Amino acid sequence: MLYHFLYPLREYFIAFNVFRYITFRTIYAMLTALAISYLLGPVFIRFVKRIQIRQFIREEGPASHQKKAGTPTMGGMLILFSITVSTLLWTDLTNPYIWIILCGTLGFGAIGLIDDILKTIRHENKGLGAREKFAIQIIAGLIITWIIYSMPGYDTKLHVPFFKNLAPELSWMFIPFATLVIVGASNAVNLTDGLDGLAIGPGIIAAATYTILSYVSSHAKIASYLQVAHMPGCGEIAIFCGALVGASVGFLWYNAYPAQIFMGDVGSLSIGSSLGIAAIITKHELLLVLVCGLFVVEALSVIIQVGYFKISNGKRIFRMAPLHHHFELKGWAEPKVIVRFWIISAILALLSLSTLKLR
Repeated sequence: MLYHFLYPLREYFIAFNVFRYITFRTIYAMLTALAISYLLGPVFIRFVKRIQIRQFIREEGPASHQKKAGTPTMGGMLILFSITVSTLLWTDLTNPYIWIILCGTLGFGAIGLIDDILKTIRHENKGLGAREKFAIQIIAGLIITWIIYSMPGYDTKLHVPFFKNLAPELSWMFIPFATLVIVGASNAVNLTDGLDGLAIGPGIIAAATYTILSYVSSHAKIASYLQVAHMPGCGEIAIFCGALVGASVGFLWYNAYPAQIFMGDVGSLSIGSSLGIAAIITKHELLLVLVCGLFVVEALSVIIQVGYFKISNGKRIFRMAPLHHHFELKGWAEPKVIVRFWIISAILALLSLSTLKLR
């Protein structure tokens, strides 16, 4: 919005020319979202307390978590509001990719919101049924990927990290593959969201990584030099990712241990889906596995635990899944688990960016 109002004024005052630069708008989108999230945080927390929107802890979880029952939740609504306002202010609203990622993120946020509301109504940690929730996510993912697939000139090749010329053409198979990326990312973040600040920290790191990747993929000269897929127009995604970073940092101020508010499914599903959509638009889908490696491992720990439990007549590999609970039960203090997982996420992000040169 500001881009459309202020950039044309460059003809009268040269200083407004800065609005043409994606880097400038990304920084200010980040700061705007951070300010909104931080300043509205106390107001939002008081509001959800007043209407008694609080967290219900599952009984089968670690006993130490029962004391967290009653903590305000649905903080993801604050994140989504901050992202939306900042994105509308600082991006080029004629860019279709912005509307795809913004609407897709809000769509998955709506799924999480319904789940959170049902938990509140039922006074237990059970919202949408697993199959019902997964089916809705699949439908939403298919709609998003079909729209991207239908974009004129969109590259449906699968670009493989570390290899310069390995990019098999997916054609229509792009749709189920991309749907898997979005749904998988959203659920992986959702499963990781079990400790104070555990999911939002790696989410910030992943969003910052895709801020860089979006800019690289949109810049013809840099993309050519690094031999990555050039995606004209995806530079605006860097601004969205910057807003996601800012909104998440502002939220982390209140979500850090001991948390004053939880993000809820409305936050975790929307953050995960936004990372998946950004990966698809920028043609760094496979790199998402490394960028979001912590989320992937957390999700795999649940799959492995459940699968092994069924085939071994009740035996377990981990003391409890997801993986962060395993380390809690081994005696690690919650802050130690959180910070160490953040460190791992940062290392994976750096490894991901290094692949831009290792081709």
